[in-house]
Amino acid sequence: MEATNECPCKSGKTFGECCAEIIAGTRKAPTAEAVMRARYTSYATGDVDYLRRSATKEVQAEFDEASSRAWSKAADWHGLEVIRTEQGGEGDQTGVVEFRALYTANNEFCNHHEVAQFVREDGEWKFADGELVGEKPIVREAPKVGRNDPCPCGSGKKYKKCCGKGQ
Repeated sequence: MEATNECPCKSGKTFGECCAEIIAGTRKAPTAEAVMRARYTSYATGDVDYLRRSATKEVQAEFDEASSRAWSKAADWHGLEVIRTEQGGEGDQTGVVEFRALYTANNEFCNHHEVAQFVREDGEWKFADGELVGEKPIVREAPKVGRNDPCPCGSGKKYKKCCGKGQ
């Protein structure tokens, strides 16, 4: 990827200004968010070696390079949306980044929503763990109308004889 192209993480910076040097290992990520952006960009560019390097030793021991590479190649990456960060700054030892990674795989749009934990290990920010966030269920605001209740439209008829007819 050209250093002058927009960074895949959608930070608004060029690839060269944003993630390129972090992924290449010529510059350390200053924050947990910077590591998260570089990790996303690693998937988008197919450079999965950074995924291993940017993880804690414990996560590195379980890293599956083949499946990471396959996911990277199989997906069409649309961008990263950072929802919130907690700590993870230059003076912190831990940090949290909640994000959405947007991509298409198998002709299906995917919204990978995760809360990721980061720690400083040997003076560098590292990915430690992540928890997927499920979509919130739809909650009914009004009480459920029974078949024999008055119709909420105000007709005076029972629901089953009015708006609920045929249900």
